[in-house]
Amino acid sequence: MKTPSYKIHLRKEPEGGYTVIVPSLSGCITYGKDIDEALKMAKEAIELYIEGLKDLGEEIPSDDDILEYTMKMDAYA
Repeated sequence: MKTPSYKIHLRKEPEGGYTVIVPSLSGCITYGKDIDEALKMAKEAIELYIEGLKDLGEEIPSDDDILEYTMKMDAYA
């Protein structure tokens, strides 16, 4: 079985630290006080999420077929 991979988004918070969102795993969100901790917490959150899906007999989603692109937009005042 192929190991799934997941894209994560790290959002720097005004009060410090980073919120991590895993778009393919609905509701899989965590936080770390710095990037290293945020990545560690993301790995743990993904592992727990997948463990929960397995316990429920649910399908394990993957990002393998998702393309990602950043589109810059002109700001309108």
